[in-house]
Amino acid sequence: MKLYADAPVRACLQLVSDLFALVWVFVWISAALSLREVLLSLNRPGELMTSTGDGFTEHMNSAAENVRQVPLAGDALATPFAGLSENGESLSAAGDSFQESVSSLALTLPLLVAVLPLLLLAATWLPVRARWISRATSTKQLIGLAPQARTRLLALRALSLASPTQLMAVHEDPAGAWQENDPDTVTELAALELRRLGLRTEPIAEQKALEPS
Repeated sequence: MKLYADAPVRACLQLVSDLFALVWVFVWISAALSLREVLLSLNRPGELMTSTGDGFTEHMNSAAENVRQVPLAGDALATPFAGLSENGESLSAAGDSFQESVSSLALTLPLLVAVLPLLLLAATWLPVRARWISRATSTKQLIGLAPQARTRLLALRALSLASPTQLMAVHEDPAGAWQENDPDTVTELAALELRRLGLRTEPIAEQKALEPS
C-alpha cells in the first residue's frame, strides 16, 4: 500500500493532513468524554433527592407503625404519617426520574459532539485520502507489466483523469496521439499521470532513454 507521495512537498502536505485528522479525532472525542463527565456530575442532586425521599418514607412508615399501637386512636394518628410517607415516595420518584434524564442527556449530547465532527471528517478528508492511496497503490502495482504496456496504461489514466489544460499542454490531440501510439506523447502523458499523483517519473524517463531513436 502506498501511503505517501514520492514528491517531498506533496508527501509533507499529506503527512500534515493526516496529523490534523488525528488531532481532530482526538480533540472531539476528548471533548465528548469531558462533556459526559460534566453531565454525569449533575446526577448528584437526583441522588440526594432519591436518598432523602427514601429516608423520609422509611421514617414516616416507622412512625406510622408506632402510633398504630396507640389504643383506639392508633389508626387515626397513623393517617398523617402515611400521607407524609407518600410524599417521600414522590420525592424519591422525582429523584429517579431526574437521574434517568441526566443519564440520557449524558449519552446523547457527547455522542452528537463526537459523531458530527467525525462525520464531517469522513465526508471531506477521508474520501480524498482514500482515493489517492487507492490510485497510487494501483499505479505502483503496474511495475509488474511490460514497460510499454505500463506507459500506455498510465497515459490512458491521464487521458481519463487529468484536466483539459494539462492534456493540451502535452499535445493538441492527446487522445489521437495515444491511439496512434505516438511514443513521445504517450510518454509525456504517462509522466503527467505520475506527477499528478506525486510519484517518481524516473522509470518513465529511463524507459524513454532506452528506446531506439
